[in-house]
Amino acid sequence: MSDDTPITAPEDIEMQREAERLEEPVREAAALAKKLGLNPFPVNYWIVDYDEMNELIAYGGFQQRYPHWRWGMTYDRQQKQGQFLGGKAFEIVNNDNPAHAFLQISNALADQKAVITHVEAHSDFFANNKWFGMFSDDPDAAAQLARHGETIQEYMQDPEIERAEVEKWIDHILCLEDNIDQHKPYAPLDPDDDAPEVDTEELSDELGDLQLSEEVRQEVFDEEWLDAQRDDDDATTFPDEPQRDILAFLRTHGMQYDTDAEKAIEMKEWQKEILEILRTEAYYFAPQKMTKVMNEGWASYWESLMMADENFAASDEFITYADHMSKVLGSGGLNPYSLGLQLWKFVENTTNRRHVVEELLCVDGITWRNFHDTVDFEAVLAELEPDPMVASIGSDSLDAIDADDPRVDAEALEAARNGEIDLQQYPWKLLSYEGMCKRHYSLTKPENRGFVSRISMGELEQISRYMFDDSKYDSIEAALSGIDYAAGWDRMREIRESHNDVTFLDEFLTQEFVDEHNYFTYEYMQSSGDYRATSTDYLDVKKKLMLQFTNFGKPTIVVSDGNYRNRNELLLEHQYNGVALDIGQAKDTLQRVFELWGRPVALRTISKEYDDHDLEVARRRDREPEPKEQGIEIRYDGREFTREDVEWSEVEHLAATDVDYDTKPEEWLA
Repeated sequence: MSDDTPITAPEDIEMQREAERLEEPVREAAALAKKLGLNPFPVNYWIVDYDEMNELIAYGGFQQRYPHWRWGMTYDRQQKQGQFLGGKAFEIVNNDNPAHAFLQISNALADQKAVITHVEAHSDFFANNKWFGMFSDDPDAAAQLARHGETIQEYMQDPEIERAEVEKWIDHILCLEDNIDQHKPYAPLDPDDDAPEVDTEELSDELGDLQLSEEVRQEVFDEEWLDAQRDDDDATTFPDEPQRDILAFLRTHGMQYDTDAEKAIEMKEWQKEILEILRTEAYYFAPQKMTKVMNEGWASYWESLMMADENFAASDEFITYADHMSKVLGSGGLNPYSLGLQLWKFVENTTNRRHVVEELLCVDGITWRNFHDTVDFEAVLAELEPDPMVASIGSDSLDAIDADDPRVDAEALEAARNGEIDLQQYPWKLLSYEGMCKRHYSLTKPENRGFVSRISMGELEQISRYMFDDSKYDSIEAALSGIDYAAGWDRMREIRESHNDVTFLDEFLTQEFVDEHNYFTYEYMQSSGDYRATSTDYLDVKKKLMLQFTNFGKPTIVVSDGNYRNRNELLLEHQYNGVALDIGQAKDTLQRVFELWGRPVALRTISKEYDDHDLEVARRRDREPEPKEQGIEIRYDGREFTREDVEWSEVEHLAATDVDYDTKPEEWLA
């Protein structure tokens, strides 16, 4: 192997052989990705064995992390999944520049090629999606996470610090790892904000115990400070606005509870540093959680195109590839691979269709009203079909290809004529990006041939509303002669740059998509005690899906007051979106927050309550009862929980009339 090869293997004969076998697929997949218009980070590939792959999965795609029990738990679960459930780890890639991907030596060549093409697309997404740009400002994330691991390891080995205390502290923080402001880039906390908070109530008590004379008090403390200690009806509250980054707030203002002294004391330096380390990592991993559907769908789309449509999987590998791909796309539950792939294809098809329809509506005699009756859709598809030069490239037709054709890569054509390119294996090398767009134009694929004819009258009317030159062409052939075959792919790349899963679903999940793929919602029925299908309306489906992706699918909790009741208590508020909190989990979380705040903590939310009589009536009438929404406050003081109802006026601002899914930063929307 050459010194600059992007694939690395340990000093093991079998792994070295595997690395050599994969050199060509790695090189050609990168070249094909760029030919298709992708612009990925460089990718370094590593050959690993089965155990190493499980370790990497447990560590979130990195070779070194901080010591903690959860990695072992994840490793054990992954290993058992492979042993007993037939699960198989095909690939893992991390967001870095260069990206690092890991190939398991026991995989078949078809699987290795699928991984490589999948990874190239992931790397393109990492490099070009702005959410990753916001969170990943460290040029070497692997090195940063390794440094974090070494720092925490040193604290665990410090004889003055109990390892169990460090692990427990990490547990408290990890319980809140998703409670960051995911829509803002990570920013280290200002050291000036880290000044210890003065507990004025405690200090006043201590001064009283000293029985100082008023003369001494006036001598030592200025009038301004003394005024601040006197009773005042106006309580000081902070922050000014609800703060989403709970970890940052706790890092700046939090304390720890000293059980022996029964009071809050300053955090130790190791506690502060670990809190900030884990906050940093939460921001690093945030974009991966925010773009799971988009990212996996994007990678699946380009992998499928390269492996199947461009025959990157050889004839003796294709069945293996197709079998494994079908299992990935067919797995149960909310499958980000399947949903993402379907949405990307829908975006491509609708973009291409709109462009074609816009041109057809400019044909003399064709209007939105007579469109379906006038247009010969088979003739349209025949015009859009790629010609033989693009569709089936062969070495026997090289002399007839024009080097000036914009669909042709002139340099590759010359190389092919000199016998330097194997066109039977890599026909795509002869084409330019424009040629690739026509070769893979979505509307002419067998599964999409009815897509143009299915356009609704409503969409036709909407398109025609803004058209002025509606008699520009005298025939369908003339209208389609200038079609932009790159429209779909260009639009996909635009979307890839700025969207996350929530905005992606919000903008592109339509009634047509829901009907085409048979999506529906289902709900738990209070009246019958089971789940039932409830709606096929796209707005209901969209809302249901987006609730699972907003704030990583977790409840949105904000810091409302760091001096609640003017007693340095912490008040958290749940931004209620119609889904009530699990009170048991909420209490468990409050216990963790108490350890990071050092003083009592309270949580306000809205619960759904059902009247027993209403439930009984609903069962008899086979309909759902209307719940009563009640504001509640749960408080934990380090010893016990209390729960009380609060007036609706105190929680009304938490109840969203409709969920706000607009999660793009304001500067992106300007």
